[in-house]
Amino acid sequence: MRMLEIALLGVNFCLLYWAVIANKKGAKGSFIPLGIAILLVIAQIAAEGGRWEMIPAYLTPLLLAVYFFIGKRKEAGRSRIAVTVQAVLLTVYLAVSVAGPVLFPVFSFVKPTGPYAVGTVVYHWVDEQRREPYSDNPADRRELMAQIWYPAAEGGGEKRSPYLLNASKMTAAISSKMMDLPAFVLSHLGLVKTHSLLDAKLSDSESRYPVLIFSHGMLGYRDQNIFQVEELASHGYIVVAVDYAYEAAASVYPDGRVALSKISSSLTSNAQYNEHIPLWTADTTFVLDQVEKLNRSDSTGLFTGKIDLERIGMIGHSFGGAVTVQMIKNDPRVKAALSMDGGIYGPPVSEKGLGKPFLMMFSDEIYSMVMASYDDVAKKMGGVSREAFEAPRKEYKLKTRNTLAGGGLSLMIPGSKHASYSDLSLFSPLLGLGGANPRRDHRIVNEFSVAFFDRYLKGKNDSALQDLAAKYPEVNFKVNN
Repeated sequence: MRMLEIALLGVNFCLLYWAVIANKKGAKGSFIPLGIAILLVIAQIAAEGGRWEMIPAYLTPLLLAVYFFIGKRKEAGRSRIAVTVQAVLLTVYLAVSVAGPVLFPVFSFVKPTGPYAVGTVVYHWVDEQRREPYSDNPADRRELMAQIWYPAAEGGGEKRSPYLLNASKMTAAISSKMMDLPAFVLSHLGLVKTHSLLDAKLSDSESRYPVLIFSHGMLGYRDQNIFQVEELASHGYIVVAVDYAYEAAASVYPDGRVALSKISSSLTSNAQYNEHIPLWTADTTFVLDQVEKLNRSDSTGLFTGKIDLERIGMIGHSFGGAVTVQMIKNDPRVKAALSMDGGIYGPPVSEKGLGKPFLMMFSDEIYSMVMASYDDVAKKMGGVSREAFEAPRKEYKLKTRNTLAGGGLSLMIPGSKHASYSDLSLFSPLLGLGGANPRRDHRIVNEFSVAFFDRYLKGKNDSALQDLAAKYPEVNFKVNN
């Protein structure tokens, strides 16, 4: 919980317990504690922003007023049973009031550990060479919203960026499209802040910076890995991400138009996922083209001549990991890539591997499911033959082996889940998206991500990766032959 939320709950409930236990009904001086309770509610909403999870706490001044002014005080006193019942009911109400903000926290991101401050800027890119496949109007072009995080010069006084720009539209889409929840449930995400400085000046500590393209998952969004992109930017990388329009949860354009996802959450087969690979790889190719244009002449002057086009890497989560595999396989501009619990869809990889530096991070959740035996899982569930159960697992294992062949790197974080490789694991413990320690999972992801790209894009030796393998032996970091 945030500081003023804690203060509001602590003080106002202390006032309520005091009023009940001390039998202050109708007592003189009631206006002072009531005024304090009301001022705390006003101050918290004004300073931190109100949210639905705090509604029970916001009602505490009303309860205090009802207790003070409704009914008459019994001068003869009250029975011990009556006081106990009132205290118990008040405790139940306290538990309800605390549960909302605890279970749906306005979380904070860990401060990036690199030497640079982090800046961020948003671009609206239109590909005039491609029509929008989700539009019936043949004149509509493919539009992408891009966001870039980068090493920033400090001292400019820029404001910290919110987690989500156009927050009300994005939180509604994330709730409904990604989670199948009512649109308001994750509205608290609109109150989360990042460490990134809006439109900050690029640091001039280096003449040029390597660039990383981030690819979100199906129904995801460009900001879904702030924990990671800020860390990488703080270590001297320019990180570019886009919303894959109509297949992301939502894209909000500068004129206010919203491109909501038109993808069903029921995609299950490889064939269904394969159908989406061409659009995403075409979008990513366009993004790389735009990066080259920014380096030639950025209209804002921010990145002109500052991007090292010989040092381009890519990161993908989930379906974005599958896109990452296809891009490093087919686009010579991508020199190294990282897939986080990504599927392997699209044209097959040669059994000799990708021939470029590649790291695949597995979640314990998916890895355990793939490795599970028929007798342990499907047979108990019933209705699934051994052949139907084993076929997709054999295919996944074969594709994984080919992708990692010839020196690909891999690791698996014990206890991690699919969403452990994104910010989603921080949203709410009720959703069950993260492992037992999401912050630790993020720290491991970040340390290996920085070491991997430092090794293969910045040319550092592999001692950092080996040191991490020794620091975290449980992740079973290895080189695959």
